[in-house]
Amino acid sequence: MTWWEAIILGLVQGLTEFLPISSSAHLRIVGELLPGGTDPGAAFTAITQIGTETAVLVYFRKDIARIISHWFKSLPIGPWRRQISTDDPDARMGWLIILGSLPIVIAGLTFADTIEYALRNLYITAAVLAIFALILGWADRVGAKRRTLEELTWKHGLLFGLAQAMALIPGVSRSGGTITAGLLMGYTREAAARYSFLLAIPAVMGSGFFQLIRSAGTGGQAGPANTALATLVAAVVGYVVIIAFLRIVSTYSYLPFVIYRIILAAVVFGLLAAGVLTALPEDALISPIG
Repeated sequence: MTWWEAIILGLVQGLTEFLPISSSAHLRIVGELLPGGTDPGAAFTAITQIGTETAVLVYFRKDIARIISHWFKSLPIGPWRRQISTDDPDARMGWLIILGSLPIVIAGLTFADTIEYALRNLYITAAVLAIFALILGWADRVGAKRRTLEELTWKHGLLFGLAQAMALIPGVSRSGGTITAGLLMGYTREAAARYSFLLAIPAVMGSGFFQLIRSAGTGGQAGPANTALATLVAAVVGYVVIIAFLRIVSTYSYLPFVIYRIILAAVVFGLLAAGVLTALPEDALISPIG
């Protein structure tokens, strides 16, 4: 991977991470269309997501600081013991984020090999892009869009988490899955999007640093310098996208994203049929489960 390819992939990651169009699918597709012609890999994808989640930490820094402070003060032990009730909205949000993070952690550890190899098949990615586009469009149409984050319950927090876990399949989209679940549970577009951003922090940061350690700091096949460059670009672009996306969803529907996903799925199927794209990355072909 060259430095300019790293910049392109960082742009792709930053532009697509928070939109309901699947950043992992875009990195998989664009990576193979670049002159190098290879899948950047699951490690590169996870590490560059540290950049976009850093953008979330910066944008929501006040909310996050308040949630962490109130969560600690709601603990039954320690110097802050029971200073705040667990019914406090921010304390409850902290517990709900922990609860909602459990499904993706369990699924990610249980099905790690399948996620990193077999599920990166572009036929699966294209099919999932189209199928979940229709589900997102339906949810946006029928959802009541009345609930706010202050009304988030333990049951809904877990359901949000289960929806997020489905994003381990490239093409689903982490934000797309959680936003779809939120709409079906009656939450407003903005509330679903905001909780999607907050819920992603533990899972994405954990996955990114796990892959960073696992690859011994090399960033996988892209190399440490290129991976760091792509991560930095993703952070800057991702911050701008957060601002724009929250403004868009408070006013407009998700229909443009639905149409885009369906068109992208059709393009991917066409490129696969033409032999321009390869269904499975090279490392998947030699993996034990390939």
